[in-house]
Amino acid sequence: MTSPIQILPLSTVFQILLLTLLIIIKSLASSPEEKTPAFFIFGDSTVDVGNNNYIDTIAGNRANLPPYGQSSFFNKPTGRFSDGRIVVDFIAEYAKLPIIPPFKQPSVKFINGVNFASGGAGVLPETYRGIVIDFPTQLEQFNTVVSSLSAELGEAEARELIATAVYFISIGSNDYLSYLGSPQRQEVFTPEDIVGMVIGNLSESIQGLYEKGARKFGFLSLSPLGCLPALRAANPKADGSCFDDVSELALAHNNALYGVLLSFGHILTEFKYAFSSGFYSWLHEVIHNPAKSGFKDGINACCGSGPYGGVYSCGGNKEVSDYEVCNSTEDFVWWDSFHGTEKLAEKIADMLWDGPQTSIGPYNLKGLFFNNEKSRVEDIVDAKENLEAFAL
Repeated sequence: MTSPIQILPLSTVFQILLLTLLIIIKSLASSPEEKTPAFFIFGDSTVDVGNNNYIDTIAGNRANLPPYGQSSFFNKPTGRFSDGRIVVDFIAEYAKLPIIPPFKQPSVKFINGVNFASGGAGVLPETYRGIVIDFPTQLEQFNTVVSSLSAELGEAEARELIATAVYFISIGSNDYLSYLGSPQRQEVFTPEDIVGMVIGNLSESIQGLYEKGARKFGFLSLSPLGCLPALRAANPKADGSCFDDVSELALAHNNALYGVLLSFGHILTEFKYAFSSGFYSWLHEVIHNPAKSGFKDGINACCGSGPYGGVYSCGGNKEVSDYEVCNSTEDFVWWDSFHGTEKLAEKIADMLWDGPQTSIGPYNLKGLFFNNEKSRVEDIVDAKENLEAFAL
């Protein structure tokens, strides 16, 4: 006669489940971690970490004098257009990478990626031609990196590094600012023409990177440009409001780029992207309701002169040498006439890294770097906590 089946007490079942989960979590934590993908950065002053220090350019295109870099992290000017770190520095930290160096830095190594961005650069080669490293040139520099990696690692390993890397692009603002500052170009091209030209060239560049093996892309969309202190000061209304005509160009750019990325997502195999579709509206809210995000001032630049700090004189290495600096950068959204503070950069990086679909999608940068493997472990931890709560 068979023995009757013994039914374990419910508390024992939960103990077994919890023990199993803990074993799985421990094994995942103790297993060797895969190398973090490399990080390649293209763009303008929003992501320039010092390339303009090494080129022949005008004074206003450099940020290598105090008070730039005055925050406690660097405590010296580095060429970043900020009081400290910028968005890509925080992203590198979150990805467990060292700070990604500028391509122009002597003896730079490419194994963890490199930064090609140049303050003042545009998508179009004619944007501030001759005094910046334009986007097409940045792409040529990437070809040099690919060749160097192939020579150093061998073809197969270099291809793997290129395929798994994350490519971050933040560019476009200068194309529109340059256009709006040129009456001659405005006579030839409509705003719609300029958006079409910028997006067309940007699309070709993304495809070019894809053809070289890139598969994972992150994009910082354009900000409400008319709310920059410099553009607020230049508003013909002279009432302190944002220069809406400029912001509308940025918004048109964002919408057009989003459409291109949606298309690429359908027609390009393994094309993955993180697009900050919610960035424009998020920053607009931060500017107009700074207290909600921990700021006190969303209008004035911490460093500059003139109305709203909108005269681009920070550091004295500009056409206007006199400037003032605020006492507490923590209170300000804007560092100088065009660029945000380190505090703002960290908040933007947080949104890009693991923000919700309403802010960034279809992937966030964490998903691109770790291929969602991190979330599997987090789901197990959440399941453990839920079981413990249910057992109580």
